[in-house]
Amino acid sequence: MAEKEEKKKVVALLSGGLDSTLAVKAIQKQGFEVSAVAIKTPFCDFDCGRGCGFEIRERAEKLGVDLKTVYLGDEYIEMLKNPKYGYGSGMNPCIDCRAMMFEAGKKHMEEIGAEFIISGEVLGQRPMSQFAPALKKIEKLSGLEGKIVRPLSAALLPATDPEKSGLIKRKDLGMIRGRSRKEQLRMAREFGLEDPPNAGGGCLLTDPAFSLRAKDLFEHTQTPTTNDIDLLKIGRHFRLDQDTKLIVGRNKDENEMIKSLALPNDILLEAKEHVGPTVLLRGGNADKHVEFSASITLRYSDAPKNKTEIVTIHKNDVVEVSTKSAEEASYVKLRI
Repeated sequence: MAEKEEKKKVVALLSGGLDSTLAVKAIQKQGFEVSAVAIKTPFCDFDCGRGCGFEIRERAEKLGVDLKTVYLGDEYIEMLKNPKYGYGSGMNPCIDCRAMMFEAGKKHMEEIGAEFIISGEVLGQRPMSQFAPALKKIEKLSGLEGKIVRPLSAALLPATDPEKSGLIKRKDLGMIRGRSRKEQLRMAREFGLEDPPNAGGGCLLTDPAFSLRAKDLFEHTQTPTTNDIDLLKIGRHFRLDQDTKLIVGRNKDENEMIKSLALPNDILLEAKEHVGPTVLLRGGNADKHVEFSASITLRYSDAPKNKTEIVTIHKNDVVEVSTKSAEEASYVKLRI
């Protein structure tokens, strides 16, 4: 009896959202064995709460695919300093970002001997990275020209190498275009997907408020670290001078996170006898701003606004300073 022909392998970029899920289902229907790659970055990771995290692993299990996670850390930050194809409406380098993700997929493709890579990208869905010229740039930048198949829109795009070689047929490829999810929801019903997921991922760099913080960080820090970026995700941020920042916790969880992210040279401040924020002072001139930062610490605490109170300062030793709450006009202009 002839041995059963082994399925050809394909790598999928999996975000956990509906489009990438449907792309996997569509290519599985054509008889391919799919291995998924999930990408984490400092700005869109599995803890961002937008269809990410454990849901990706659960999604991979339901799809019956292996899952490899890849973290793009320092190299991503370096790219963000000067992306070849620039930024979108915020500080989002969408084309360069997608290219890095496909490069990670390419490595996995070569490791397992896969034929090509698929993604859930839809033509015209996103303003910077999902129009035909951008899709072509992404292929070129990632070194995957002709090797990326986008099953949901592939019938509207130029033929890829797998199509030219007969591995896939155009009649089996989708013609979805634009931002409507109507056709995707129809496909979800067709594939029997219960409770279809929302859009996967969610890049903080597209958020206007977060982008302002990120731009400020990159303008004032030559080589930001993942610790710097994790701090951007929490608290109120104030730029005190070229080298110094102040971060004020907004609730108990953020206070704990600020403490956990504090580095040896950082200064932590808290109102001694009142409920209030944990405040982090970071930078080359931090010592010069302790008293002002203490007054801001009081301002965001429950301390009376017109009385002198004690603020505890944590650095190498624990010291106390007495001060009054800052006037709003003295610090509001410094907020990022």
